[in-house]
Amino acid sequence: MVQQVKPSQSQDFVPPYPATIQDTGLKEGFLEELVLKDVYLVNYALGREVAARTMLPFKIVEEVLESLKRQLLVEVRSAGGLADYEYVPTEKGRDRARLHFDNNNYVGACPVPWQSYIDSLKFQTIRREKVTPRDLEVAFSDIMINRKTLNSVGPAINSGRGMFLFGEAGNGKTSIAERIVRSFKGHIFVPYAVEVDGQIIRVYDSHNHQSVSAGNYPKDYDHRWVRIQRPCVIVGGELTVDMLELQYDYGTRLYEAPLQLKANCGLLLIDDFGRQRIDHKSLLNRWIVPLEKRVDYLTLHTGKKLEVPFEQLIVFSTNLNPTDLVDEAFLRRIPYKINITNPTEDEYKWIFLQYCQRTGVPYNEEAVNYLIETQYRSGRRNMRCCHPRDIVDQVVNLCAFLQAEPRLSREYLDHACSVYFAAMGK
Repeated sequence: MVQQVKPSQSQDFVPPYPATIQDTGLKEGFLEELVLKDVYLVNYALGREVAARTMLPFKIVEEVLESLKRQLLVEVRSAGGLADYEYVPTEKGRDRARLHFDNNNYVGACPVPWQSYIDSLKFQTIRREKVTPRDLEVAFSDIMINRKTLNSVGPAINSGRGMFLFGEAGNGKTSIAERIVRSFKGHIFVPYAVEVDGQIIRVYDSHNHQSVSAGNYPKDYDHRWVRIQRPCVIVGGELTVDMLELQYDYGTRLYEAPLQLKANCGLLLIDDFGRQRIDHKSLLNRWIVPLEKRVDYLTLHTGKKLEVPFEQLIVFSTNLNPTDLVDEAFLRRIPYKINITNPTEDEYKWIFLQYCQRTGVPYNEEAVNYLIETQYRSGRRNMRCCHPRDIVDQVVNLCAFLQAEPRLSREYLDHACSVYFAAMGK
């Protein structure tokens, strides 16, 4: 029986506490295999230690260990107090555990059934996030973003579909995409791993998922799930089509979830789109069905196909013109195309001021005006949002070398620009 997951009265998804083996949604034999492998690896363990590692209630682990004991696969070594015992595998149990490791090398948090995971995505869809202008102002408070761009990004987020961020390099497209996640107010639960047809797929990824406290949620939720901030998964020029499929390791006989599965209910940023090592049209073709139908299809190495909701905001960031990359049919599937333009003089000065304050360099508007006159108004180059940060860093490093207090002077700015802009065009 697959455990049915339901939202609470507040409509937040909270994985229900599994009080019995049946509530886990897994076969008892699967749980016995996981527990036996755990005990085998540590040689001897208290039941509560096994429960902590498998994220299962002690009552369930106790029942599984009792079954293993009846099968003469484990035996009690000593009493552990608090109605607990220390278990060790028997010789027969060691042989059985080695056979289980031949099936797969998985140990750790007990997986949840595939269907329970699919149900959770429907409850935790990114489309539940609705941001306001104030939400975005707070999320973007540390970078310069004009009102026109803000008013375009907001509806794109609320659509829960996708957007192109395009424009010249250095104007903060990646920074904008990263801060979109800050505007999300909710948190979600993701499983450490899922089980489907005896196969195990690892979902939780500490690199892409930021765990948060369970807060006011009741302690008796299912701890096979971890509460995280809505994810922000970023991939750039290293992206290949294979990274969007289930990654099967023939050594461990385990699957690693693809990028879009880890990004579900959050944001997936395809950064520097068009610069990937493979034909970008192949990548676009991979997204056609998910963007149109909001459903993706993954294939196990056994040939079984899995249907999974595509519940994420996908953002393509590129320095190239989208019309040079994709055809009209694909652009229709990305409803929001937002041009991130060069900063105005006033915006450039604001960015300069903010970065000076951040680095402790006294802001000198006369020196910044001199910089604008000599480097930009002459037509030598266009302003970029990244220039103030990079120029201030150059000045700080120069002053550190000269053992001088960092300050904005014409001399220091000239030196910084001569180095920074030496091999750069407009």
